[in-house]
Amino acid sequence: MPELPEVETTRRGIAPHLIGQTVHDVVIREPRLRWPVPSELATVLQGQRITAVERRAKYLLLHTDAGTVIIHLGMSGSLRILPCGTAFRKHDHVELVLTNQNCLRLHDPRRFGTVLWTAGDPKAHRLLAHLGPEPLGPELTGEYLYRRSRRRKRAVRDFLLDSRIVAGIGNIYANEALFLAGIRPTRAAGRISRPRYDRLVNALKEVLTKAITSGGTTLRDFLSADGTPGYFQLTLNVYARHGEPCRQCKHPVRAQALGGRRVFFCARCQT
Repeated sequence: MPELPEVETTRRGIAPHLIGQTVHDVVIREPRLRWPVPSELATVLQGQRITAVERRAKYLLLHTDAGTVIIHLGMSGSLRILPCGTAFRKHDHVELVLTNQNCLRLHDPRRFGTVLWTAGDPKAHRLLAHLGPEPLGPELTGEYLYRRSRRRKRAVRDFLLDSRIVAGIGNIYANEALFLAGIRPTRAAGRISRPRYDRLVNALKEVLTKAITSGGTTLRDFLSADGTPGYFQLTLNVYARHGEPCRQCKHPVRAQALGGRRVFFCARCQT
């Protein structure tokens, strides 16, 4: 699914076209997404000006004075800015029509995406209230991960994927950051030292920042807001490179099932 860099790439792509614009209408062609699209969305949004476009973990937040639209792209969703009247595609489900004759359209073939509304503080919404600190924010430190990991026997890769610990880190970027930090993804989170967590936090921030700069990672069907694919996958060190030589030591990259998803690592470079 689109991970944090892909969602941030989308946010940066759509924000200049939305901020300051007023919603003229909302078209709900298919309300049956992961959770039903609120039937009152058109009523509460009509006439509202979009004041900000924010990201929290893998959620996009479209702020207005009346409340906030909460969007998640699910497994295969994407957002496009299009001229009003552009022909709908089969899996175009929700459209925000703006007064400048453009629209924001959600395309989601698998319908695992989310379009919800809250009139309150979006950070207190049930989907966002439990989230841990942003991985690119100052709250994520080696000391924080070290403290939260004590006595935990679960693998560090799974520890990083827990959104209650860190918000929005996906499997691709967890694998890549662990490689840069020299930490094997199967190692118990509680058996990693404070200095190694310091290195891991630096690696996470480096990997995510580079991925955002590169436009995200295209592995299946992610496209950025302007319809172009991301290219970070061209520089992946271990993810999906099972059997290929490690870029550091040339030893074959290994793959292993862990928690329903595969991890990729170099047995020589990661301990």
